[in-house]
Amino acid sequence: MKPAITVDSLSKKFGAFTAVDNINFDVNRGEVLGFLGPNGAGKSTTMKMITGFLAPSGGQIRVDGMDVMKQPMQTKQLIGYLPEGAPAYGDMTVTAFLGFIADIRGYRGSDRKERIQTAIEKANLGSVIHKPVDTLSKGFKRRVGLAQAILHDPPILVMDEPTDGLDPNQKHEVRELISEMAQQDKAILISTHILEEVNAICDRAVIISHGRLVFDGTPAKLEAMSRLHNAVTITFAGGLPDAAEQRLRALSDVADVVCEQALNRLRVMPGEGMSIAGQVTRLVRDESWEIDELYVASGQLDEVFRRITTLGGPADAGDLS
Repeated sequence: MKPAITVDSLSKKFGAFTAVDNINFDVNRGEVLGFLGPNGAGKSTTMKMITGFLAPSGGQIRVDGMDVMKQPMQTKQLIGYLPEGAPAYGDMTVTAFLGFIADIRGYRGSDRKERIQTAIEKANLGSVIHKPVDTLSKGFKRRVGLAQAILHDPPILVMDEPTDGLDPNQKHEVRELISEMAQQDKAILISTHILEEVNAICDRAVIISHGRLVFDGTPAKLEAMSRLHNAVTITFAGGLPDAAEQRLRALSDVADVVCEQALNRLRVMPGEGMSIAGQVTRLVRDESWEIDELYVASGQLDEVFRRITTLGGPADAGDLS
């Protein structure tokens, strides 16, 4: 089965500035792809090209096998797009704005009414349907944008920061909705600055920096690149036992031990690709150390994100993907 979205050697230049530099990735049906990068990395520009709002300087984008530039109307019909800022007509009420979107999409009669009602329910807008959009909070405005994006039940969704401005409960609701739609075999591309969303809802992550792709893989693969991946933290009852740090350093697959004396804690760092939990727990048992806590870290996404988005050049980036 062909991917729902294929981005092939995509570039975008604004004069002498290269915003997107020869990137390649695809999005499959039933997949939530997290599109990550620091501010100015080229995420929004890429999304605008995928949805046909900007023309590429080079490369090609295919949606359901169709070239976005050659078949713009057909590809736009397949996409629900939540852009940055979620523009809307502020003097319209929520119901009037969604009615306007339904009219543009060509819906009439009972079908129009049902689609508007379904979008309102999924975006949880029932309490504000008669309020002008301009009077709404940032979070509600974002949900109005989400409602217009899903009103025509598109097979492909492209969403730029879908949880921006939402409170924790609203974020949970939107993440649940995104996961539910992915289970309906929709292809979903979301950009986000919230790294916790990668683990919460994404099947795969693509990271770009300075317009270049520097990572494409699963959240688990991204976590595994963390210096803290498989690190074991031990919190001791009372003070640190004599020679505990030295005994842990002597284990064959341990690369380092970080001491946090004030917290009665040692963080045991594994060698690259090593799993040390078994060795550490056996030593704790054999030494009869009294502990309050022992846990294995999966890794820290923010640490990996900072590291790979500040690399110097494409050779380094290629080593990571």
